[in-house]
Amino acid sequence: MNPEQPTRNSVQRALSWAKAGLAAPRLMLAIKAAIAVGIAWFVAGYMPGVVDDYPYYAPLGALVSMYPTLMGSAKAGFQTLLGLLIGILLAGVIVLFAEPNLITISLVVGVAVLVSGLRWLGHGKDYVPMAALFVLIIGGQDIESYSIGYAVQMAVGVGCGLLVNAVILPPLNFNAAILKLSRFRSMLARHLEGMADALTEEWPPEPDKWTRYNDELSTAGHDVREAVYHADESRKGNPRAKLHRRNLSQDYRDLRALESVSFHVKDITDILAGVSDGGTEPLSNDLPTELLEPVSVALRGAAEILKAWESGSEIQARWEEAEQALSALFDQVDAHGEAGAAALSPASSVATAVRRILDTLQPCIKQDVEAA
Repeated sequence: MNPEQPTRNSVQRALSWAKAGLAAPRLMLAIKAAIAVGIAWFVAGYMPGVVDDYPYYAPLGALVSMYPTLMGSAKAGFQTLLGLLIGILLAGVIVLFAEPNLITISLVVGVAVLVSGLRWLGHGKDYVPMAALFVLIIGGQDIESYSIGYAVQMAVGVGCGLLVNAVILPPLNFNAAILKLSRFRSMLARHLEGMADALTEEWPPEPDKWTRYNDELSTAGHDVREAVYHADESRKGNPRAKLHRRNLSQDYRDLRALESVSFHVKDITDILAGVSDGGTEPLSNDLPTELLEPVSVALRGAAEILKAWESGSEIQARWEEAEQALSALFDQVDAHGEAGAAALSPASSVATAVRRILDTLQPCIKQDVEAA
């Protein structure tokens, strides 16, 4: 073995880790925030007139404008400045009629807190009472100069923050959305497989297993929707989006489909949880034993379609198998009509839910196959 090989491998691993660490969104945001604050502090010292007396507000403006996405930064910066100006205006109105004192300060803060409840202020809501209070207390006898310096330096800082966020690798969160959509598909497939196994192999399920299924799906669905939303936000106004194009309408389509599938999977979970008697014989009191295998196979067929959609291979074969398994389940339900509606209701409900899962997935898979 080449004695230099272990050293070379170690260096390559170290470089890979460093690259991955520097690409981490939080670390990149921290680096850009540090740079923006430094630039804002430098620029603040060269501002003309009374503005130069309040340089410490420029780094604050840079800091409040630093958000993971370029559009988020612009929105936060604009709303912060808007809240700031409203607070300054409220303080100015009070000063026109009375000197700052216990009553006027309390009054202006109370009014500012009421105004900050306006939803369209967004990130700037906290700055309405803060700016009003600062102007009255810190501004003192020089309220006009302080207000100008405060507002202008904050605007300078926001401008520096936006510039840094736009120039230094403005983030595109496409990969996070892709990854979470993929994980959501895999999770749904695993849950369907787990229920299929429980019907024939692992009954009764572990305590609270069915509840955990639904809780996990709800959490995952929320995370995926957030990831797709942030991916959409990250491309708005982002110059890198022209180089790295992605059809987010397809991601929204997949998201809606997976949320619908998740709803039906949770419905199946509730159905099976409702018929479980906790005994050693699976569903023995609520569902004919002959239907356990067909229900299990139908659930596994739906899981295989999700897995095939994820991998992009053998989709047609898995689809045909799932359709055959579902048809077999409906046939078995019809064949056991003598068991009564109460016994057949769980199997019929599961079959209907699987049917809806397949109907939901069909247009998405068809479009992906045609695009490929």
